[in-house]
Amino acid sequence: MLGGSLYALSQAENHSVNDQPTASARNRLLLFGFSLTVFLSSAALLVLEILAGRLLAPHIGVSLYTWTSIIGVILAGLSLGNWLGGVWADRGADGRVAGLAMALAGIYAMLALPLMDRLAAALELHEVGLLGSSFIFAATLFVPPAVAIGIVTPLLTTRALDLDPRAGHIVGRMHALAAIGSIVGTFATGYWLVQSFGSRAILFSTGVGLILLAAPYLLRIRLPLLAVLIIAALFSGALTLSQHGLKGACDRESGYFCIRVVDRSSDAPFGQARGMVLDHLLHGINHDSEPRMIIAPYVHAIDEIAFEHFTERYDAGLDWFFLGGGSYTHPRAVQALSPDSRISVAEIDPHVTLTAVEKLFLEPESMRILHEDGRRALAAETGQFDIIVGDVFHDVAIPEHLVTREFAELVRERLRPDGIYLMNVVDAFPDPRLVRAITKTLSEVFTHVDLWMEGVPDTERVTFVLSATNSVRPPKTIQARLGFDRSWFRVTEKLMQLGMPVDELPVLTDDYAPVERLIAELLLGGRD
Repeated sequence: MLGGSLYALSQAENHSVNDQPTASARNRLLLFGFSLTVFLSSAALLVLEILAGRLLAPHIGVSLYTWTSIIGVILAGLSLGNWLGGVWADRGADGRVAGLAMALAGIYAMLALPLMDRLAAALELHEVGLLGSSFIFAATLFVPPAVAIGIVTPLLTTRALDLDPRAGHIVGRMHALAAIGSIVGTFATGYWLVQSFGSRAILFSTGVGLILLAAPYLLRIRLPLLAVLIIAALFSGALTLSQHGLKGACDRESGYFCIRVVDRSSDAPFGQARGMVLDHLLHGINHDSEPRMIIAPYVHAIDEIAFEHFTERYDAGLDWFFLGGGSYTHPRAVQALSPDSRISVAEIDPHVTLTAVEKLFLEPESMRILHEDGRRALAAETGQFDIIVGDVFHDVAIPEHLVTREFAELVRERLRPDGIYLMNVVDAFPDPRLVRAITKTLSEVFTHVDLWMEGVPDTERVTFVLSATNSVRPPKTIQARLGFDRSWFRVTEKLMQLGMPVDELPVLTDDYAPVERLIAELLLGGRD
């Protein structure tokens, strides 16, 4: 039906029937072809927009700034395309121009896969900051197809008005179909396509689909131009396939993360170790035969602070609640160090848990694993815990609802009177504004809130550990009792005095938690 409609369109679209009160049956068929093209091309654009976030995540992660760059530059490209389409329509452009635009968009979409990998390497080499990288990625990879697709709707809407004089009816229908196509593309990609087929395969298929959608409009273009388009399409497809452009870096792609497992045996003193990478961030490292070995320093710090707080009660068994599972390094270590402990883990992504079981030596039988948001899971609990661990902060993607005063109050309610809350946050050094704002917020709920570091870092990007309790304050220095020879120092007073005055830092609430602004230094600066 589509091919026949568009073929007829390519032969007769310039025949005006403005002198007829209603469109003929032939013109209705042409209008159907135009309408379907607007619907499908708009859906394709939103497929590209949703894919952009997933495709960039393994390189620069996901944050509010990433999505702002993606949405902003694609809207800019679409606006430019709409303007060009309207201008060219007034100058007599017909469906051949719309076909050419869709074909070019499809070719570029396929080429974006090998181009993305080379662009990522160049940005990494030049140490471009996260904010700059997200803008460059989005502008380079997705503005050209957005411009090309943007040409289609105003151009075909204008040509449809040549076939049916009811201007309001035609314009309204075309705008509605473009919006509905965008909605379908958004939901289909986010809820089904990415998790079923992978983002790279969907991007390649979208490029092919745009070329096929353009084909009937190109039947009357000059033969040399048609030959160039065919060669370009075949070349882009062959280049992408020859360079394994569809494979990508993900072992498993879920609705939340690009999940990879990498060998990290070089980080262990003996044996085999594997790490889990979520998007672009190494989330944890597990040893195959020694679960008590905690390789990541911040995870080790959390465990040692917990032991220092409870001493022999740690070995006897405690009630633990982990906000975030990831590689399950710490829950797995607690299983081995304190077999009588009762462990609950709220991990929002079941595919992360499945990967940890399949490839990271996790034996989950003695744990209670809840696959839902950490705050919701903790709010549903009716009992209390000795230790609550917050390990849900994915690099610069900070779940705002897990750093607010209201959430701190929920944590306090779910802790026993002598319990302790432990968490880690990535921030800049020496002025970690987000960490200091979280400390200030927790201090409104807990008696003792402290910041911990292993020493003066040699990098501006640091993973800080925080502790909060209404019981006894931990000592100033904690020495590792097992594993690696490490020490952590309580640096609360020193860090709180650095940088922006504490009075100017916000108390984070459910109504106001400007975490991206507080970590702007990480986003604007270079990457370590």
